[in-house]
Amino acid sequence: MQGLAMNAEDLRTLCKGPVIDAGDAQFRNALHGNLWNRLIPDRAPRMIVKVADEDDIIATVKFARAHGLKVVVRGGGHNWCQPTLRNGGILIDLERLNRILSIDVEHRRAVIQPILSNREIQTALNAHGLAFPTGHCPQVKASGYFLGGGMAWNPTVWGYGTESLEAIELVTAEGTLIRASESENADFFWAARGAGSGFFGIVTKYFLKLHPLPKAIHGSQSFYRLADAPAVGTWLGQAAPAISPSVELTLFLVQAPPALADKAAGSNGWVCMVTATAFEDDPEAARRALQPLDDAPVEPLSRSRVTPLDFEQLFDASGALFPEGVRSRVEATYSDHCPGAVMAAILPAWQRAPSAISVFLTTIFCGPHVPGPQRDMARSITSKIYGGPWTMWHDADADAVNAEWHRAVTAVLKPFNVGYYIGETNTVEQPEIVAQAFTPEKWRRLCDLRDRYDPDRVFFDYFDGLTAEPSREVG
Repeated sequence: MQGLAMNAEDLRTLCKGPVIDAGDAQFRNALHGNLWNRLIPDRAPRMIVKVADEDDIIATVKFARAHGLKVVVRGGGHNWCQPTLRNGGILIDLERLNRILSIDVEHRRAVIQPILSNREIQTALNAHGLAFPTGHCPQVKASGYFLGGGMAWNPTVWGYGTESLEAIELVTAEGTLIRASESENADFFWAARGAGSGFFGIVTKYFLKLHPLPKAIHGSQSFYRLADAPAVGTWLGQAAPAISPSVELTLFLVQAPPALADKAAGSNGWVCMVTATAFEDDPEAARRALQPLDDAPVEPLSRSRVTPLDFEQLFDASGALFPEGVRSRVEATYSDHCPGAVMAAILPAWQRAPSAISVFLTTIFCGPHVPGPQRDMARSITSKIYGGPWTMWHDADADAVNAEWHRAVTAVLKPFNVGYYIGETNTVEQPEIVAQAFTPEKWRRLCDLRDRYDPDRVFFDYFDGLTAEPSREVG
């Protein structure tokens, strides 16, 4: 441990932010305290640096190069399989880079640091009549969101979050601070938009292209019997091409709300829930956009409209589905199959779900031009539907039964998959699916760029420093 202590002390002289080594009393809290998933693997770096600014990042990267250490970067700690936990090396924690640097209302531009949450970004922008295609979970930070590709609100109008990025600033594997865009250092800009935990740089600033805040955000919510989920899914899949692209449409399998508990008793409390959100500027246009959702082939258990909505309410609803402080396994996939067929395949297993807080999500993209074209970025897969199981539970004693059930559910879904979402799937226990988050051409380019820009492998890639074992709770 003497060499480790000496290295940590040397790095402390270079950084303004705290450097915490494995022998420090606060090490475990610094390592695990901000992790979203409380199913925590037994992996740990040699040191953690809570950087204060870009200079700290540069100093740490150069220090790692000089000492033959790898670095891994943590943004918000929300990635479900926790790829920021690696054995050995240095963990660079960005949690202090959490400011909005500028908002240019007239030109609809903003510059932010990486640790701004989806909710914080929208709150700041909405006050100026502006919006950005942030993600759905209120707590997710910009860093991981953009690296994953940016699964956004209002996706068929605004596109993915990465499509509204104009530039970034980042620190390279050489310890150099550069700006990257489509016209400068374009390879870094291409890779940063979708490479996930395998990105070979540390983004310190994001330059956003903003959108006018829709003036009429309206929503609808319908509940159906669980047994009706295949029929409802088939109907929605057939209707989606004719539904306005302004509608974000999602089918869930969830526990029934208290008012419907009696009607769901025969299915262990599970129901099918359909939500639709129209992002329009005129209330009548929003009403027309949602009208096709009233034409279900089966009678709903209940139906309601919420008008108007704002992003605070949207985040509250989304956050309630994915609570904090739970143990989680997630597999988010893309598919071009009929959502009704997916529902029919999954129902026998879902009725036996061991945890009542688990959720099955299927987003059905609306409009005549789905799936959309490939974009010039690492983010690759487009499809007609997106989703999968979010298996969530509270107690460590239930780890084994939930893990076994989750693996059974994902096995049922494999024939439907055309790809995975790199930011919300278990690439640690299933490293073979990393490449399936990209088209073959983009995967080859990503590997080639890593060889070119990080030949010494300063950054942990997707596979280094991981253990295959699932995990235990670390208090």
